[in-house]
Amino acid sequence: MISRLIDLLPRGTGQNILRSLRSATRRSATYRFAVRFCIGLVSILVLTLVSNGHVIAASESSNQISSLMNQFNLPKNSIMQLLETVGLFIGGIIFCIVLDRWFSSRSGQSSNTPLAEQARRLKQLKMGYPEGMTNLEVLRTQGLLETRLRPYGLSVTWTSFLSASSLIEALSNGTIDFCGGGGTASIFSQAADHVFVRVAKEKYTSPKGQAILVPENSPIQTLADLKGKKIAFDKGSSAHYILVRSLAKVGLDFSDIQPVYLTQPEALPLFRRGEVDAWVIWVPYTATQARSAYPGRSIAGLESIFGDKASVEVPTYYYAIPELVRDYPDLLKVILEEVNEAGTWAKRQELEAVQRLTEHHQIDPSIVETLHKHSGERAIIPIDDQSLNALQHQANIFRDLNLIPERVNVKDGTYSLQTKQNWTY
Repeated sequence: MISRLIDLLPRGTGQNILRSLRSATRRSATYRFAVRFCIGLVSILVLTLVSNGHVIAASESSNQISSLMNQFNLPKNSIMQLLETVGLFIGGIIFCIVLDRWFSSRSGQSSNTPLAEQARRLKQLKMGYPEGMTNLEVLRTQGLLETRLRPYGLSVTWTSFLSASSLIEALSNGTIDFCGGGGTASIFSQAADHVFVRVAKEKYTSPKGQAILVPENSPIQTLADLKGKKIAFDKGSSAHYILVRSLAKVGLDFSDIQPVYLTQPEALPLFRRGEVDAWVIWVPYTATQARSAYPGRSIAGLESIFGDKASVEVPTYYYAIPELVRDYPDLLKVILEEVNEAGTWAKRQELEAVQRLTEHHQIDPSIVETLHKHSGERAIIPIDDQSLNALQHQANIFRDLNLIPERVNVKDGTYSLQTKQNWTY
């Protein structure tokens, strides 16, 4: 209980006080008994003064010092009063012991919860994130997870990665414990026998979250114009799936284009120099504030390719190592709750920003209405049959194109945590 109060103090002050308390605690039973004895003695003296107030009021003294001494002199001619005094003294000691045991048991209960025990065992939580993933960016910058777990002595570290594929690979080799990223990457990772578990998914995918770009002066105007062109994208990412579906939409096969497998940082300079004809990109490189300085124009986006099914077709998942799911379920619950809090916080900020714009600009009322609706909803949801069916459809397409070595089952319990998740609230 004391440690929780100390957490509310400034960092340096709290640590100094904690060290002092720990030093005092080492004196153990003798120290605590002395404290109880003093408290009991003071309590008895006060009670004695109250019970014998009429005696003190009746006494006369010549000065203040003798008056004060007389107040603390117990009646000499009363054996009963002496016994009362001794009884009250012993009772005070027993009361202090009982009070100490009660506080100790309360403290023990909070420090012996499953979450506290799991935090002590894990000691350090290693989080991974791709730059531009809003929920995890907010979670990291706002320190929500650190604040929630600090009372349990669990530290949190953060590492950024270029893509969801590299994140899941890091999960598999034990570099990180938890991350988020596109669902497509998990298909390629599962086919490669990487070790991970899908534990949740984002409820909504931003319709402006991904796009197919061409240079400003490019003659390419439509998806059909991509035939025979060099197209850069990150292999095994959601961009890969978007390209496949975009080509199919206009009757083109994957073999009709020249794929150039590059991560987004690698693709950017080639795109600037015109060495590739098109570039399939995802957050933060799409037409948002973060990409305003990037070259090119969009010929297709999630909305034009998938309509209102973008959240199902191009999902964002959250992943964990199997040990976190199996051995640290209460800790996983906390992580998912805080990810959700970060998402709802981000949606509230977006709504407030749009509402400020409405004071000076004409904003489509439907946009504000949609943001109002989403701001009160969950940011992430449990994995369900609908989302896994859509992901399985992706996996089947990639296998039919021989882009993965074998057919995978995304509903395999080894890879997907489905139903009966206790983190929803």
